[in-house]
Amino acid sequence: MPRWWILPLVAALALAGCAERSRLLNGESVGPQPTLPPPNKTLIPTVHIAPAVGWPDGATPTAAPGFAVNAFATGLDHPRWLHVLPNGDVLVAESNAPPRPEDGKGIKGAVMKAVMKRAGAGVPSANRITLLRDADRDGRAELRTVFLQGLNSPFGMALVGDTLYVANADAVVSVPYRLGQTEVTAAPTQLVALPGGPLNHHWTKNLLASRDGTKLYVTVGSNSNVAENGMDKEVDRAAILEVDLRAGAVPAPANAKGYRVFASGLRNPNGLAWQPDSGALWTVVNERDEIGSDLVPDYLTSVRDGGFYGWPYSYFGAHVDARVKPPRPDLVAQAIVPDYALGTHVAPLGLAFYDGAALPPQYRGGAFIGRHGSWNRRPRSGYDVVFVPFAGGRPNGPPQAVLTDFVNADGNARGRPVGVVVDGAGAVLVADDVGNAVWRVTASTPPPAAASPAPAASTEPASRK
Repeated sequence: MPRWWILPLVAALALAGCAERSRLLNGESVGPQPTLPPPNKTLIPTVHIAPAVGWPDGATPTAAPGFAVNAFATGLDHPRWLHVLPNGDVLVAESNAPPRPEDGKGIKGAVMKAVMKRAGAGVPSANRITLLRDADRDGRAELRTVFLQGLNSPFGMALVGDTLYVANADAVVSVPYRLGQTEVTAAPTQLVALPGGPLNHHWTKNLLASRDGTKLYVTVGSNSNVAENGMDKEVDRAAILEVDLRAGAVPAPANAKGYRVFASGLRNPNGLAWQPDSGALWTVVNERDEIGSDLVPDYLTSVRDGGFYGWPYSYFGAHVDARVKPPRPDLVAQAIVPDYALGTHVAPLGLAFYDGAALPPQYRGGAFIGRHGSWNRRPRSGYDVVFVPFAGGRPNGPPQAVLTDFVNADGNARGRPVGVVVDGAGAVLVADDVGNAVWRVTASTPPPAAASPAPAASTEPASRK
């Protein structure tokens, strides 16, 4: 079938979906108890994207009062994820989806591919990790090198001792690393295979090491929206997996795979981080689509060992999704209610708890979140970086804007935030895969404790020593 019809069909779908739009007031879809209206499943799903155009020369996102932003690096190739090494070097995964011949078949699949291409997700994957170094500490990387290449849609990274682990779209691999090196020439060694294959709908895989360095936690998204491809395609997906790095330590029946399912029912988890006060594992999750602009809120939640979070059978606890057949009331009864809604269809990806000293004290222990932006909501949501304050290890207040104006006045995306990390100096770095940049966020006025040079022994946050 010729493809000339796809873009006109996308435009027709957008017009047809104009009648369906959000009815909630601002703030009703965020927080620990979001408003959950009845599902609104339309014959034609709402399609309302922000076409990707990139940033004009010299332009940046708008920083909220109290913050300043500058370009740490530009001219990258679809930068998705970030990792800060102990010496302050920054690794950037330049990546996009791998070949997925079974994903996106049929008319709906062809339309979705066209939609994602207009949103900036249709570029080939560079399949590499780039190293950025800011040796003179002026907030801009003056050294850029190809650190590791020949990967398969890399995403998450974790350094444990002298080994760097990378999550490809289908496996966790490792390479040796020496502090300060700017290039790795060793061939990656596979640690464990991950759910992948020719469908691999949610292809991004993130990594986080345990604090003692004995385990890796790996995110694996679902192979569908709501299991429409069959639950046999969802084995070990919509989950966070645990890989024990100690030889022979993985309990049966996971020995053959090299991992166990740590938590499940998480449609598409991405960001992973340890909350500094409680020590608990937290993640951000992209929830399901196509039941209206006001469902379902994406969320931030702590993650329990053995916990089940509802997907695909229910959302936000016991709210049953009638599209999923056969139903599983036994699993719905076990579903954990997520801790904190981030808004409907905002697509949270990056997550970093603040553990630096360059921002005022009220940011300590809170979460910076990159919200990649909606396609299935009218009006658009996300396309920003927000901060969720915490107190006593729990969310404590509404999301606060940090970076905005990724979408211009014409409704086009100049950028889309993805990975978020705290650098060695305490600034917040944000990967922008449409703007092909890494943004650096600092306080517009440094806090008093940061104004005077600190002793050499304390210039690096404790978590990075």
